[in-house]
Amino acid sequence: MSTINITNARKDLYNLVESVSLYHEPALIVGKKANAVLISEDDWSAIQETLYLDSIPNMTQSILEGAKESIEDCTPEEMVEW
Repeated sequence: MSTINITNARKDLYNLVESVSLYHEPALIVGKKANAVLISEDDWSAIQETLYLDSIPNMTQSILEGAKESIEDCTPEEMVEW
């Protein structure tokens, strides 16, 4: 994670946002009274999805069990009714 002070972050905000989005590397913005972390929208969405899935009881166990299942034993996508 790169670190930048808030004054320089403000001066170069466009490039900072571009870099965080392109390389998926968070930036720690350090201020006099508080710090913040800038992450890309894609990374934020991934974190939110992970937290949501982790909040569902037994979801982790279900995913781990499903990963062990042979692809041949799975129902073909075209046979699944959504």
